[in-house]
Amino acid sequence: MSDVMAAAARIRGLADATPLVPAALSDRLGVELLLKLELCQPTGAFKLRGAVNAVAQVEGPGVVCCSTGNHGRAVAFAARQRGLRAVVCLSELVPQAKVEGIRAQGAEVHLAGRSQDEAQVEATRLAEAEGLIEIPPFDNAHVIAGQGTIGLELLSARPDLEALIIPLSGGGLAAGIALAAKAIKPGIRIIGVSMDRGAAMAEALAAGHPVYVTEVASLADSLGGGIGLQNALSYPLCAALLDEVVLVSEAEIYRAMQAVFHAERLVAEGGSVVGIAALLAGKLKLTGPAATVLTGRNVDMAQFKRVINGEPVTLGALELEGQHHEP
Repeated sequence: MSDVMAAAARIRGLADATPLVPAALSDRLGVELLLKLELCQPTGAFKLRGAVNAVAQVEGPGVVCCSTGNHGRAVAFAARQRGLRAVVCLSELVPQAKVEGIRAQGAEVHLAGRSQDEAQVEATRLAEAEGLIEIPPFDNAHVIAGQGTIGLELLSARPDLEALIIPLSGGGLAAGIALAAKAIKPGIRIIGVSMDRGAAMAEALAAGHPVYVTEVASLADSLGGGIGLQNALSYPLCAALLDEVVLVSEAEIYRAMQAVFHAERLVAEGGSVVGIAALLAGKLKLTGPAATVLTGRNVDMAQFKRVINGEPVTLGALELEGQHHEP
C-alpha cells in the first residue's frame, strides 16, 4: 500500500483524478453504478498511471515495452515527458489506430509476430541489445502500484462502494485496484471481467497457475495477450485478491458498447465495457453501490461505427451478426 501511495504522489497532475460519474444505465440495471472515466486520460486509457510511475524511476537512455496498444501509448507519452527514447513492440493483431497513436507520441514501433508473447520476445531482445529499460505492461511493481491509484480515488470519492468491477487482462489493473481497495475496505468485493475467448488471466486462475493461451481477434482487443508463464506479481495478486471472475461473449460486448454510447454518450473500447456487458447480461448480482472502470477510448473508429449502427462485425474467423440497440 505504501507503494500505491508513493505512486499517487509521483503521478499527480499528469495521470490522475479522472471523473467518477453516475451511470445513466443504473435504472436499467437496477443498481447504483458509477463509472470511473479512465478514458479521459491524456493518452485515452488508464495505462498512463502505471507507465508514468514506472518511467519516472528509470535511469538510462530509453525504455522499451510490448503492448496491445494502450500501454505502449502510455510509455511513449511518459518517456517523451522525460526526454527519453521509447521503443514499443506490438503484435500484428493490434489495431492500426493504436499503432498510429503510439507513433504520434514519438515512439519507435516494432511489429513482431501474431501474439503479445511474440512481441514480448522482441522487446526483451531490444532491451538486451540496446541497453533500454523494459517497462512491462502489467507484471511489474511500479506499474501495478500506478494502476492501484485508481482504487484510492474510487474509495476516497465513494467509501460506501460495495463492489468494484474491473476489466481483466494481464492483471495489473485488477491487482493494483484490489490491493489498494482491500487495504482501505477489506470487505469490498472485487470482480474481474474478461472476454470468453483467449482470456489469459481467467484461464490461469481457473488452472491454478499461469498458462499459455492462443490470442484471437476480439472487440475487447485491449484485453488480449498472455500473462507470461513466469508471472511473478499480477497473477499471485489476482489469485489472492479477486473474489470472482466473469466471462462475457463478443455479442455481449457488442451490446455493451452500444449501450455505453447511446445511454452514456461515450466512445469506449470493447475492453472498457466488459463490466457493463456482464451486468446487462445478468451475469452479476449486486446489492449496493458499485463502480466499474471504463478503461480506454482508443477504439478502431471504423469498427466502432459498425457496432453502434448495429451492423455485422468480422473478428478473424468469427462473424458477429448486426444487433439493433435496445433503448
